[in-house]
Amino acid sequence: MPRIFKRPHIVVSKCIEFEPCRNNGDIVTSHIVLKLKEHVDFIPVCPEVEIGLGIPRPTLRIVRSGDDDHLIQPETGRDVSEEMNIFSQKFLGTLPAVEGFILKNKSPTSGIRDVKVYPSAGKSGPVGHAPGFFGREIIKRFPFLPVEDEGRLRNIRIRDHFLTRIFSNADFHQARKKGRLMDLLRFHNENRYLLIAHSRIFYDSLERLVGKNQQDPVNVMFDRYGDILFRALMNPPTCDSNIEVLLQAFGHFKGKLTSGETGFFLRSVDRYRKGTISLCGPKNIIALWIARENDHLLGNQTFFYTFSREPCRTRTCRN
Repeated sequence: MPRIFKRPHIVVSKCIEFEPCRNNGDIVTSHIVLKLKEHVDFIPVCPEVEIGLGIPRPTLRIVRSGDDDHLIQPETGRDVSEEMNIFSQKFLGTLPAVEGFILKNKSPTSGIRDVKVYPSAGKSGPVGHAPGFFGREIIKRFPFLPVEDEGRLRNIRIRDHFLTRIFSNADFHQARKKGRLMDLLRFHNENRYLLIAHSRIFYDSLERLVGKNQQDPVNVMFDRYGDILFRALMNPPTCDSNIEVLLQAFGHFKGKLTSGETGFFLRSVDRYRKGTISLCGPKNIIALWIARENDHLLGNQTFFYTFSREPCRTRTCRN
């Protein structure tokens, strides 16, 4: 039977589909966050409200003075840098285990990139860009967790990579909580093709870890495995690495396919290589064969099935 994916815990900016708490009292719409509510346990937070700025409230901006950045409310002249830093450290330091973050883009508090930096609180043009105060603390504390803003998640490739990471992280954390060697081996086996697609080098390291170090304490193995896993998933797979996995899975069905099926699949792979169709084309062909042959080995491979067990529907012609 296909495994059930654990629900990830995701910190999200509260103004995105939760409460109308933007500085002007608006709420931010995001069909992505809205849909994810079915599959994710969100932890909503609004740093500006948490430090007592209220709704509605005067806007904030990052002001650079020498080598220091300050979080200033131009209308009042109030500097809330210290309050925001204290809140960020306290909030993030007391979080339960989380698998990722979705933050408001370009926010002087929650933005993770491209937040405008100004030379003064008065009228002036920006002199650069930086993360927001809350966002930069997240990046500092959680360098290997997926952190995205709601704007970038509209990009299909970025969104697919983010989803892969948060559900993989959640499943690994669940296995780690159980703390048994069999759970680590189960996780590794079910993510074998996914790991190969992301990084053959990291996959080989993980394969050696679970294959040769089973005399080590299980908690030590989980620690080592997690360190490599989070690095392996940081970058999305390339077209070539996806094709490597597709062909490896294709070889699993040799002797069970007609010449027409073989030709159709290989043409689909070639079209994907040329960028005229998405990865979903050849991936769904493999998924169809898995279902037809009732293949339990590939049926649990996360590379071929989304967290919701729905068919691949990516509309891009990229990797």
